[in-house]
Amino acid sequence: MELGLVGLGKMGGNMRERIRRAGHTVIGYDRNPDLADVASLEELVGKLKGPRVVWVMVPAGAATQSTIDELSELLQPGDVVVDGGNSRWTDDEKHAEELKAKGIGFVDCGVSGGVWGLENGYALMYGGDKENVAKVQPIFDALKPEGDFGSVHAGKVGAGHFAKMVHNGIEYAMMQAYAEGWELLEKVDSVTDVREVFRSWQEGTVIRSWLLDLAVNALDDDEHLTDLRGYAQDSGEGRWTVEAAIDNAVPLPAITASLFARFASRQDDSPQMKMIAALRNQFGGHAVEKK
Repeated sequence: MELGLVGLGKMGGNMRERIRRAGHTVIGYDRNPDLADVASLEELVGKLKGPRVVWVMVPAGAATQSTIDELSELLQPGDVVVDGGNSRWTDDEKHAEELKAKGIGFVDCGVSGGVWGLENGYALMYGGDKENVAKVQPIFDALKPEGDFGSVHAGKVGAGHFAKMVHNGIEYAMMQAYAEGWELLEKVDSVTDVREVFRSWQEGTVIRSWLLDLAVNALDDDEHLTDLRGYAQDSGEGRWTVEAAIDNAVPLPAITASLFARFASRQDDSPQMKMIAALRNQFGGHAVEKK
């Protein structure tokens, strides 16, 4: 089938290649002309036969909104827009209503796979009406990993991005657990080869995972991570996961703590720790460190 793909960055560019390898036609547009197959969204839509499917892979928020707004003026009734970026599920509901008013279908799709997706396939979580999902199904089949698993019609519009949001929240907590364990192992004198301890966990243990494999890769590149600064950004989905938990009265202590740990990483000299040090000195006479 034919697909229009908007956004050809690290994820979108590899997705275009994987879909083409599966025998489908992909016409890609990107603001960077060196990456694009066409010069504009209008040209992209004009090259597709109806009913058209256009997949959007641009940053969440204003960029996605403006792209969908422009597509809504170019597409025809019966066409479908897929948002495969990291949009918030509440935005999906808004986009679906806006497009439905013009007879255009909408499917939201959470995509996981990163830079490894080209070769390994992408885990896909999508939401929308069955008839709209069916129009995109050949592309889902091309992108997913080989085998019976790796993709799911998670429910109605918004369900795909909600599922991907929870997936990323879990990812936050898992990464934090590995990071804390690594720091503790590095701290003690008795463990002399932390990297090989991590490597030994890759087989036969209950904590083996692809994240653990990637941790070993990182330690192979830089055994003590001395070249890295202890700073970690958050994509926003961890925050949305915690907010959704609050809205639904669901306790998420591990995911919430992992998000707050990201915030702590951005403080070279934590104000909170200053107060804790001062209080420990006041009630217990514990030593404080001066600048």
